[in-house]
Amino acid sequence: MEKITVVGAGKIGSTIAAMLAETGDYQVEIVDRSEASLAALPAQEHVTPRVVDVAAQGALAATLSGSFAVISALPFHLTTAVAAEAIASGVHYLDLTEDVASTRFVKSMAATARAALIPQCGLAPGFISIVASDIASRFDSLDSIRMRVGALPQFPSNGLNYSLTWSTDGIINEYCEPCEAIANGRLVSVPPLEEREEFSLDGVLYEAFNTSGGLGTLCETLAGKVRRLNYKTVRYPGHAAIMKVLLDDLRLCARRELLKDILEQALPTIRQDVVVIFVTVSGMKQGRLVEEIYAKKIYSRAEGPTPCSAIQLTTASAACAVLDLLAAGDLPTRGLVKQEDIPMAAFLANRFGAVYRPDGFTNGQGRQEKTAEPHPADGARRHAKAAGLLPA
Repeated sequence: MEKITVVGAGKIGSTIAAMLAETGDYQVEIVDRSEASLAALPAQEHVTPRVVDVAAQGALAATLSGSFAVISALPFHLTTAVAAEAIASGVHYLDLTEDVASTRFVKSMAATARAALIPQCGLAPGFISIVASDIASRFDSLDSIRMRVGALPQFPSNGLNYSLTWSTDGIINEYCEPCEAIANGRLVSVPPLEEREEFSLDGVLYEAFNTSGGLGTLCETLAGKVRRLNYKTVRYPGHAAIMKVLLDDLRLCARRELLKDILEQALPTIRQDVVVIFVTVSGMKQGRLVEEIYAKKIYSRAEGPTPCSAIQLTTASAACAVLDLLAAGDLPTRGLVKQEDIPMAAFLANRFGAVYRPDGFTNGQGRQEKTAEPHPADGARRHAKAAGLLPA
């Protein structure tokens, strides 16, 4: 039984710990500086909580002793501290961060690392790069790769048509930081919340716009090989317009703690959410321009040993699948491992990766089923029109 250290007892960290412990193959130590957060976790066999101030230099060293791997599920600004401790201890390192600067730090340490460093093991970044890379590998030459992901309430009930299902710090960071993309074959930086588009999936209308970090290392990997590559976050129509007022016109992008407080006081936390994944790849095959699509919706899990939201389910499952592949010897055990280097067939065959299998909608218990989707309210569009943010 391998010992795994999970750092961060929030929504995602607690789900990762529970999923790993359920298998009986891992002994999990979950650490957090908040005693209250650890005390709120349900008692579970093979899970040991420990209070550790991760921000204190060297504080993790004792906890990491004897660990096979550490998974950081902390806010992005604490990720590098965990990475540094893991590298110093020679322990395999995985994280979920969307933060570009944190990932650059991990990459800079890879050449001398004694263990595997696998950043961005969640949904986006994470699985989205695995699926895009797998589809792209089947083309003779590439033209365009468009990656769209969103975690949305099934039943939106406010003007933003949004609820908190993930890290508020992470959401604000990806809405504020510059975004990487490839345009006309060149690596470019594009502003967040811009280049808005609309698309329909299963009869539901969505909007998508630039956000930071979702591409992971894919721009670097595919530079010079594709004409256009971009990542956009999916929301219900009207969301981007309202967020631009908050971030740009009211300048809350420069006052992130205030914005965090506003969002956490105003938006409810929910479990009834849906994750939308939509990837399109176009290019040449046998002299013809063709397009392949991966599209999937994953819903929250209300039953089973670990009830959780859809974003918890997808993010935690992805990280657990990568860890499983690493433990099985299916991934390199030293240096940087990019998400796009992880074989999609092995990922989907994994017990955790099964949630992403493309046939049907996933009920969160490894079974695939077709489910009638609740049609979202159009509250955000009405609010945005009333405020003059969208045309009547």
